[in-house]
Amino acid sequence: MAKGTKEIQRRIKSINNTRKITRAMEMVSAAKMKKEIANVLAIRNYAQSAWNVLMNLSKSLKRSRHGLLEVREVKNILVVMITSNRGLCGSFNSQLIKKVMEQVKNPDLIKVNRIKDKKIPSKVNNKDLNFEFITVGKKGFDFLNCRDYEVSALFEKFNYNPSLENVRSLAKIVMDDYTLGKYDKVVVAYTDYVNTIKQIPRLRQLLPVSSVDIEKQIEEIEEQRKGTPKERIEKLESRWHGINYKIEPEPKQVIDHILPRLIEMQLYHAILESNASKESARMLAMKNATDTANDMMEQLQYSYNQLRQMGITQEIAEITSGKMTMEE
Repeated sequence: MAKGTKEIQRRIKSINNTRKITRAMEMVSAAKMKKEIANVLAIRNYAQSAWNVLMNLSKSLKRSRHGLLEVREVKNILVVMITSNRGLCGSFNSQLIKKVMEQVKNPDLIKVNRIKDKKIPSKVNNKDLNFEFITVGKKGFDFLNCRDYEVSALFEKFNYNPSLENVRSLAKIVMDDYTLGKYDKVVVAYTDYVNTIKQIPRLRQLLPVSSVDIEKQIEEIEEQRKGTPKERIEKLESRWHGINYKIEPEPKQVIDHILPRLIEMQLYHAILESNASKESARMLAMKNATDTANDMMEQLQYSYNQLRQMGITQEIAEITSGKMTMEE
């Protein structure tokens, strides 16, 4: 009996220590999540303003032969996958990896180019498609590396409070390789933060520049979503219809400057969304772990009390029996 109670006490102590750790991690993740959400909201105005300027230059944009706008037959695809460096964040990484692998194994959707509201399918057979990856976070790299997928670069320092300056190195690699024709399409895979409980893995076309995908990303960082992406684009186009702008320097120079900034903004936003989702998923996972520890401690405490009561009852019975024997 004593051995049983000691074992239960040892388990209660062990679970209590684990509960303290998970509770502390939950509080840390909650604080980080608030900061990451604030970072996402902070770039909202910049993202919207950059996109509005680009829409204003849409007529000049159509005449421009900019490398980031070139639409090619899709054969070589680059996927920028944004995961975490560490675990203990529930299904955050597995959900995104699962979605990416579904697209890679059944690439009928991922090989389609989206230009405005049009979809341009690729005539290349699925088996002839080549996929290459750039990973932000070790978890995505570890998964792909173990399965012999080609990973051209790993960025592991963007997982907490990155700056736009940090992201420019990643954006430069992506834009240079696309302009040189190494890839025919670039996709960014990240997790969109909806709320504390819900995070959605998403794939967005990064290159060639897709107005629909940019609009969807801007929608995700706005407090109110009104209308479909197509309706929002038409609204912006109608707002500036008939207005003539004097552009200095030449429109192409303005476009050459603003397009890379727009790509940087998309990558930066995707990383911020993933970071907020990661901390939210970790906070929820640690909360569930803490609640489970509490339930286990209650059950063990109940079992401990039962054993103690049985032991006390048995001792009282033995004392009473011994007293009766002595009186006889």
